[in-house]
Amino acid sequence: MVLILCVLVLALAFEYVNGFHDTANSIATTVSTKVLSPRQAIMMAAGFNLLGALAGVSVATTIGKGLVDTQYVVTETILCALLAAIVWNLLTWWLGLPSSSSHALIGGLCGATLASAHGNWSVIRWSVVNVATGKHEGLWPKVVMPMFVSPAVGILGGCLIMALLLIVLRRITPRLINLIFGKLQLVSAAAMGFSHGTNDAQKTMGMIALILFTATKGGTFDHLPACMRFLYTPDFSVAAWVKVLCALVMAAGTAAGGWRIIRTMGHKMVRLQPIHGFAAETTAATIIAVASHWGIPLSTTHIISTSIMGVGAVKRFSAVKWGLVGRIAWAWVLTIPVTALLAYWMERILLACVPR
Repeated sequence: MVLILCVLVLALAFEYVNGFHDTANSIATTVSTKVLSPRQAIMMAAGFNLLGALAGVSVATTIGKGLVDTQYVVTETILCALLAAIVWNLLTWWLGLPSSSSHALIGGLCGATLASAHGNWSVIRWSVVNVATGKHEGLWPKVVMPMFVSPAVGILGGCLIMALLLIVLRRITPRLINLIFGKLQLVSAAAMGFSHGTNDAQKTMGMIALILFTATKGGTFDHLPACMRFLYTPDFSVAAWVKVLCALVMAAGTAAGGWRIIRTMGHKMVRLQPIHGFAAETTAATIIAVASHWGIPLSTTHIISTSIMGVGAVKRFSAVKWGLVGRIAWAWVLTIPVTALLAYWMERILLACVPR
């Protein structure tokens, strides 16, 4: 029982780190265009992240039971998955690189589960058909394919929206454009914060639901007192208290800010004005909302970053600092394999020290 509580605390620690690591996703463009002060932007992002986190459970379900065989998931497996994700998040945050917290968690879960199954690769649900819905689920359709498709959609969407705005507004003075889009960017930033909450906060909800389901299945909660029966989870579902708790912790993390990544995305990658910020946020919020509806644990970092690139490229191709983009891309590519490897060896070491 003590181990279960420790893992729950660690899951919430990941959610907090995720909050300040991904703050830049919601507010970098708003801060860089000076539409809001950093403090105002963070408070706005925290509020809309909170609302978005309470809006559904599709992504949570994918994380909790759609990627690995849950028969091989025990409490220690989840512990190692979360530790690997937190280590990678803190490292990339320190370097100021906007890597994906989602992919860090997914890589950690896959690597730790593989170690728990003693290298049996069949525990990774690569691509399976859901008998009830007839749809393909698993790592390939829900994670790997979107990992490559979504950045392309982000760049293309950012380019198209920005080009369309420039054509429609070509006769309006720059001063009036800045005034109009300074207001409209508040709407697009709110939409970005909300959609971020619908996707990112649900990942930890899925992990906590998996923790509780695993503990219930293993009999850990069989003798709980009445006041603790809310932990009992006989089927895979996300309880209301889990939703609220994860939403609040992510909002708290968002409120703490992630200044290193904000500087990278909002200032170093490309210089933005309100119209560019509006185009990037609108593109990203739309893509994330669609992905959340379909239960795809998308990298919100990838989407907003590539949307900014697309908008910047329309402004002027050389306006985007492509050298920095290359560093960011390496962080994206390495996230899943590095966290999977970290979690795998953590679990192997744990199995050697505490054999089950």
